Amino acid sequence: MKNKVEVAIFGGGCFWCTEAVFERLKGVISVVPGYEGGTKENPSYGEVFEGKTGHAEVIRIDFDPNQISYEDLLTVFFATHDPTTPNRQGADVGTQYRSIILYTSEWQKRAAEAYMKNLNDSLFKEGKSVVTELKPHTKFYEAEDYHREYYRKNSSQAYCRTVITPKIRKLEKEFVELVKS
Repeated sequence: MKNKVEVAIFGGGCFWCTEAVFERLKGVISVVPGYEGGTKENPSYGEVFEGKTGHAEVIRIDFDPNQISYEDLLTVFFATHDPTTPNRQGADVGTQYRSIILYTSEWQKRAAEAYMKNLNDSLFKEGKSVVTELKPHTKFYEAEDYHREYYRKNSSQAYCRTVITPKIRKLEKEFVELVKS
């Protein structure tokens, strides 16, 4: 009997960063960078980058729920970006870099709502709140091929070293049990 494959779609800033983080997790079968959450059909990177489409840079994660839970994916998602800053992750600014979850089922929606409520409850003392957008998945547009496995192919570039590598180190330190050997 084949394992069931589920899909999660997250946007937490630059998709090079989120792809590099999630492809390292046990139970993740594939991670594909792309665009979703806007109105333009078949957007290009240039259009999304310029903020003309309403789309966010996102990743589509195919995962085996027998090896990693959706809740674990949510935990990694919220731990590896700032969900309290609207339309910005570090130096990446604009709606295309917003924090967004595009749920693929009502169960995912409820799980994300519960996770965000708990996170908001813990952030209350700091005067912060989660601004992550929660929307139903509609149409995912794959990014151009040169965006795939960007970190793996370009890890020596300055952006990769200063932005992505620290996220991977945090993942490997804080989520040892979830990272592939």
